[in-house]
Amino acid sequence: MKRRTLLKTVAATGLLGALGACANQSEGNDIVDIASSNPDFSTLVAALGAAGLVDTLRGDGPFTVFAPTNAAFDALPAGTVDSLLQPENVGTLRSILLYHVVPGNITSDQVLGQRLDVATVNGQTVRVDGTGGKYAATVRVNDANVTAADIIATNGVIHVIDKVLLPS
Repeated sequence: MKRRTLLKTVAATGLLGALGACANQSEGNDIVDIASSNPDFSTLVAALGAAGLVDTLRGDGPFTVFAPTNAAFDALPAGTVDSLLQPENVGTLRSILLYHVVPGNITSDQVLGQRLDVATVNGQTVRVDGTGGKYAATVRVNDANVTAADIIATNGVIHVIDKVLLPS
């Protein structure tokens, strides 16, 4: 049992290290450039376009973006993403996407060992929990896990999450 946990921890650390190395290569790119260059964010990029937020996230910032993967969007109830991408739902889509954006740069070293309520651009707060798990440091945002942290952009930082955050 302990051996399996150790192997998972080593694998996760290696993945984060590899992603961190990729982030350093992207130092000339803004948040949208980085998301657009990663096929795992194609749904997020499409949603940003439909919501009219591309130019905002190309702006000076700085922004912290909790970026859900395609798999996170796929986990929503059937038809949800298609419905949100319809022009008549742009207000709801914008609210959801802006719930994933925090003004300023928040890096993992600033939250490890802490629990914080952080104001998002849509006016609500998210709970960032950096107190970790039983065997390794982990960070959660509401009920989503941060699967890759500190992808540095010219106008902020991206943290990859495994769930779409839904405002109340």
